[in-house]
Amino acid sequence: MQESGCKLDHPSATKFRNHVIEGDWDQAESDLNELKALMHSHAAVVRMKFLLLQQKYLEYLEDGKVLEALQVLRAELTPLKYNTERIHILSGYLMCSHAEDLRLKAEWEGKGLASRTKLLDKLQTYLPPSVMLPPRRLHTLLRQAVELQRERCLYHNTKLDGGLDSVSLLLDHACSRKQFPCYTQQILTEHCNEVWFCKFSNDGTKLATGSKDTTIILWQVDTETQQLKLMKTLEGHAYGVSYLVWSPDDAYLIACGPDDCSELWLWNVQTGELRTKMSQSHEDSLTCAAWNPDGKRFVTGGQRGQFYQCDLDGNLLDSWEGVRVQCLCCLGDSRTVLASDTHQRVRGYNFEDLTDRNIVQEDHPIMSFTVSRNGRLALLNVATQGVHLWDLQDRVLVRKYQGVTQGFYTIHSCFGGHNEDFIASGSEDHKVYIWHRRSELPIAELTGHNRTVNCVSWNPVLPGLLASASDDGTVRIWGPAPFLDPQDPEGIGAAAWTADALQRGCERH
Repeated sequence: MQESGCKLDHPSATKFRNHVIEGDWDQAESDLNELKALMHSHAAVVRMKFLLLQQKYLEYLEDGKVLEALQVLRAELTPLKYNTERIHILSGYLMCSHAEDLRLKAEWEGKGLASRTKLLDKLQTYLPPSVMLPPRRLHTLLRQAVELQRERCLYHNTKLDGGLDSVSLLLDHACSRKQFPCYTQQILTEHCNEVWFCKFSNDGTKLATGSKDTTIILWQVDTETQQLKLMKTLEGHAYGVSYLVWSPDDAYLIACGPDDCSELWLWNVQTGELRTKMSQSHEDSLTCAAWNPDGKRFVTGGQRGQFYQCDLDGNLLDSWEGVRVQCLCCLGDSRTVLASDTHQRVRGYNFEDLTDRNIVQEDHPIMSFTVSRNGRLALLNVATQGVHLWDLQDRVLVRKYQGVTQGFYTIHSCFGGHNEDFIASGSEDHKVYIWHRRSELPIAELTGHNRTVNCVSWNPVLPGLLASASDDGTVRIWGPAPFLDPQDPEGIGAAAWTADALQRGCERH
């Protein structure tokens, strides 16, 4: 108190606190009259008095003092002329046959320290903090300090449970870059041509990759070791596979091809069998798709003016004439479909009432976009401009991310990491770029591919796992620094071990 110049409580507030905890309601009411002069609002005094009398009334009832309780109700609570509806409810408790019945109906802990402490917490909300310090104020300030440190930490990518117990307040919080998915864990080389697309399943246990080599490869993710192994290959896509989208339950996978492909393929992931091959016309160009959240319908379209809604068997449910679609996304309301078109905009389409509206307008072609899990933010790859973040609700451009080389190739970016705090994108300069969502400059530039990186996908369940697909024919899996010891978060021992192993390897050769 001497150091802060802040008193814990005003003397009158201290008396008030003690009398409430002791259940001395007459003295507590007298204390409240003393505190009136220190309060900003007469209405707050009335509310506090109501809360005090309500507790007094309930305690009388629990003790079986029905006449005293009735007196409080009639002579003290009712004259306040506050919350008449609540007074009617309180009067109904007179009919309770026993104390347990009262506690159950009133959803009240009963006479004693627990209910009086809860009452005091409510009462304190009406008192200025200069009169009575809010409950657990120091704990609140420390928690805010920790949260602020985490927000400022560029590489924070884990969920820490346990509140203040899970962190040290002796040092500022800082995550090492070595704990972030910046290091190549695996290189998948099974495709024999350019890899155009990659996407983790919604449950994070599988990765689907699509290639110019006419195949889709499904990979199983070992959630313990975070290593991937080939699960099955789906063949027959004569035009190549440039877009993939998992159904909400991961049971099905839709595959689309490049601009000259008029077919959409719907695969059963478990059996590896083709459920549907859909083509409305040889003139179509079905290059993108999105699942309705119900998992029973999907939308698809292309740049030749096709925009369809279909069922699982490929039957046409609805169509929208003359919309040249570049990319699609279904929002969580199960009605709105977002589509980027050749007019450099993203529009919202409602198939139920056939209305549409403009949401995003760019000055250059939108090559692809993706939407955050909560449906609030959209990430756009814009030709010659790079990666832009839009707020769909407020319809404003939030941020332009720097560094990425984006010409007129279709490059797919993604949200990722814990709480989708990060953004990753491929690039025509052969790198993968990662940004913290609040920072325009990249926090990591991942090198290893030797041709354009077409697509990145962040595992939705394992925040330390990232995949990238490239024209060099490989898929790279990125994770934290290898051999990272929790006791050695900076990876000093790992670096020494790796250097030593490399030295021994060179000596052997």
